[in-house]
Formats: sequence, structure tokens, C-alpha cells
Amino acid sequence: MIIPALDLIDGNVVRLHQGDYGQRRDYGNTPLSRLQQYEQEGANLLHLVDLTGAKDPANRQISLLKKLLAGISVPAQVGGGIRSESDVIALFEAGASRVVIGSTAITQPELVKQWFQQYGAESIVLALDVRITSDGIKQVAISGWQENSNATLEHVIEQYLPVGLKHVLCTDISRDGTLNGSNIGLYQEISQQYTQIQLQASGGIGCLADISPLPASGAAGVIVGRALLEGKFTLPEAIQCWQNA
Repeated sequence: MIIPALDLIDGNVVRLHQGDYGQRRDYGNTPLSRLQQYEQEGANLLHLVDLTGAKDPANRQISLLKKLLAGISVPAQVGGGIRSESDVIALFEAGASRVVIGSTAITQPELVKQWFQQYGAESIVLALDVRITSDGIKQVAISGWQENSNATLEHVIEQYLPVGLKHVLCTDISRDGTLNGSNIGLYQEISQQYTQIQLQASGGIGCLADISPLPASGAAGVIVGRALLEGKFTLPEAIQCWQNA
């Protein structure tokens, strides 16, 4: 499926280049109308990232998220710097169907495993952002890509399989925000190795030709952000492309 995404800073729709807050593009301050348009155009799942909250959890945009999630009827997964159980609860109470967890899944695995047991694997998405080294090692980056953890993508997946891991949003950092296409080989490899996982591809979608190889790669869905915001194609075109692939 196609999963339209919005990144939010102080109520504005933005895109960061390679996660850098200093390199941001603004796409206006009407996130609700964009989400409602995506819903009308056939989206079955939406993806929201609270970048203000990711930078400073004390400033999480909960009231905005509540308003956005109340204004749509399709499920939404929401992330952005989830560090504590109170963050998780706040997002579920705001109306998120799933909570997206990144760095904390690497730095505090025992804590995050408890959340899997408490809220169910269906309600949690692990966001694993990888830098692929010259010898093919998939290093997971944390803290908004500022640092590399010692963990590999495979290690993290295997750590969470015992608690029922189901949803993994995997980004090849080198592709993110570039509109240069997805890392198809990465998704093929991971989806074949871990058939029980629903893999969400992310990063690099710039044209319909970037979408068409994804269903065959084993990805269950693809996050599309900047390409939709910049009108590279429409959501109905993207959905059609996925279905025809």
C-alpha cells in the first residue's frame, strides 16, 4: 500500500534533508486539509512524524495531533522521539492507531519489549534507519541519524521477534529525501529473511517508476512524503501504480 506521510514542526508541514533541522523545506500550515485529501484519494494508512516532539519531548504537538487524528477516519501511525511510556500513552490517547518507535528500541530494548507485551505487536512500528557500509553491514543509526549504534538491522529484528514484531519501517538513510529511488535490494533481502514481518519501505520515492518495483520486493507498503507534497505524481496515480505492479 501507499502510505502518505507528513512531517510536522510547530504545526507546519516540512521536510528535512537527511534529518537535518538546518535544511528544511516548508510546505504550508494546513496539515489537516492535506490528510483529509489523502483520505479522500484512497489512503488506507497515514504516517505522521512530530519533529518538534522528536527534538524536545516537552514540546510534543499533542493538541495538534489530536485535532489532526480527529479530523480523519483512516488509521494513522505516529512517531517522533518516543522515549517513555508516557509518550506512548499520549499518542494512543491522541488517536494514533500505531506508535512508531526508533532510537529507544535500540537504546532501551527491554523497555520497548514491555510495550510490545502491553499494547500488542500490531500497535507498534519499529523505525529502523540504516547506513549501509561498503562491506554491506546495515548499521542502525539513532538520535535523528546523528550517531551510529553498534546494532545491525538483522540483530534488532531478531531481538524483537520473540515479542511478536510485525511492523518495521526501514529507511536507507542515503536515499531519504533524495527522490532517487528506493533500495530495492535491501527490502528484498530483509523480506525474504523475515517473512513474518510487514516491511514498510521509506526514502527516495521521486516518481512512479520508483514505486513499481516495490511490491515484488516483498515490501508491504511504502512511505511517500516529499514526492506527493511536490506534485511529482498524485496519490491515486501512486495507488494505481502499486496495484498494477
